[in-house]
Amino acid sequence: MKKVIAIVGPTAIGKTKISIEVAKHYGFEIISADSVAVYKKLDIGSAKPTVDEMSGVKHYLISELDPREQYNVEEFQKRARSIIDSSEKPLIVAGGTGLYVQSLLYDYEFKGQNRDLEFENKYKDYSNEELYNLLLSKDPTIKERIHKNNRTRVLRALEIIESTGKSITSENGCHKPYYDFYIIYLNVENRDVLYDRINNRVDKMISDGLVEEVSSLANDSIFPNAIGYKELLPYLSHEVSLETAVDEIKKNSRHLAKRQMTWFRNQMDTHFYLVNLNDIDSTINEIIKDLDVFLRS
Repeated sequence: MKKVIAIVGPTAIGKTKISIEVAKHYGFEIISADSVAVYKKLDIGSAKPTVDEMSGVKHYLISELDPREQYNVEEFQKRARSIIDSSEKPLIVAGGTGLYVQSLLYDYEFKGQNRDLEFENKYKDYSNEELYNLLLSKDPTIKERIHKNNRTRVLRALEIIESTGKSITSENGCHKPYYDFYIIYLNVENRDVLYDRINNRVDKMISDGLVEEVSSLANDSIFPNAIGYKELLPYLSHEVSLETAVDEIKKNSRHLAKRQMTWFRNQMDTHFYLVNLNDIDSTINEIIKDLDVFLRS
């Protein structure tokens, strides 16, 4: 079974820098598990690493697709597994999209079943919250795995339960490893420190030209439904002030970080590391020490 190293954690925790330094140490390559950085032209808002930041480390699934192309967890799994299976060395998977990482590392299968419009029509009068509460009443373990406003996934989970009597977790085999993996979960002791980093990063994105990036995309009729992009559209159409739009990006980014922390704590077998933001090299050295043991095993 091939070895894979995953570096995960909330947004702005330092995954990019740590993964690159670990990759440089071992001579490994990195697969990005990010649902936005895979697209060309979505550079600043996705916080993708620059060429200089990559420091010569080969990165996969960054700036590979046109923004109009479809990309989802199934496509990520297919592409990432192809890269891993053809590599002679272990790969590092780095990113904050939890479902992507889970689908890659565990025996997560996609049934490819078409939408059941008759089933969906059965619940057409349910609000998202009512539908989500119904799902929780049938499978409480689904909480935090599916957002209540993701109606398609909520309906799919209900359909699986009603047709098979099994939860979406058992159907997908989410707890059976597909690779021999070591998951590094990065976090900080004080959540307020992370939130400050998020706010500062958003400010830097604005100063680096995020508004211009979103405007250029909009001129090409590209409207990404991603944090950092969707919040600026009302500003560009003169509906809100720039300050209001930036505050909304910060708020949504903090909420994303909270959801990511919940996911990685509860959904996968991780190894927890507190990031020393004042001495990140000490965190990197601690990780490398533990990885030496994993890679020898």
